[in-house]
Parts: sequence; C-alpha cells; structure tokens
Amino acid sequence: MAFLEWSRELEFGIPVIDNQHKRIVAFINELNDACQTGNAAETQHVMEGLLNYTVTHFEFEEDLQEKSGYPFLKAHRRIHEIFMKKVAAIRERSQQGEDIAPELLSLLKGWLANHIKSEDRDYVESVKTVVESSDQEVSGWLNTTIKKFFG
Repeated sequence: MAFLEWSRELEFGIPVIDNQHKRIVAFINELNDACQTGNAAETQHVMEGLLNYTVTHFEFEEDLQEKSGYPFLKAHRRIHEIFMKKVAAIRERSQQGEDIAPELLSLLKGWLANHIKSEDRDYVESVKTVVESSDQEVSGWLNTTIKKFFG
C-alpha cells in the first residue's frame, strides 16, 4: 500500500493541474520507498527531484493565477514561500547527515492534502477559463499546422 493515496477528492477537473498533483503524490511515495530502503543517496536524489518539481508546479500555478486575475495570488504565493522555506530548512539538516525522513514525509503528506483541499481549491474557478482558452489556442494552432503540412 502506498504511503499517500491519490483520491478523487483531490481532483480539480483541470487535467494539467490534476496530473501535476498526481506526480507530486508519486514523488512522495517514491521518497517514502527510498527512506524505507535506508539508501541515503537515493533518498537525497528523490527528495531533490520532488523539491525541484514542486517549485516548478508552484510557478505554474502562480502563472495561471496571475493570467486569470486571481485576487488572492499574493497570499497564495506567500503560502508557497513559507512551505518552501520550511522544506529548505529540513533539506539543510538532511545534508548535514540528520535523518529527516519521518519529519519530511509527515510534513509533505499533511501539507499536500490540506493545501490542495483548501488553498488550491479556491483558485480553480478563476483559472479554468485561462486553461480552457490556452487548450483551445494550442488545439487551433496544432490543427492549423497539421493542415498546413499534411493537407
């Protein structure tokens, strides 16, 4: 059984965001697996991948919020910053040889579920139109390009 299970209650109905959240859940499970093996190098590698992916995801969310005119972007960005500072402090302790796995996994599990269910859910309606119009633009561009080259 996975450390953290994806559930429908975490879905927004915006596939690109849902897929990113699913990937974060998968990373957390990979981190748990690496911690269970006791392989410090693998644990560090997975942790770095998770943190890098999370930063990219946060930037993506914030960009969508900005494009949609989401009124609470500044507060949402601040929540992301506080979380990343907390994780950076844990990462630093890990690099100094401290076993931070239980603390980090607990933080990630609790934070992810709460953040998705509350703060992230608040911006869904604002960004849906931006995502849908972007999808239409890409789809229109792709169709035009395909017709241009393949008739």
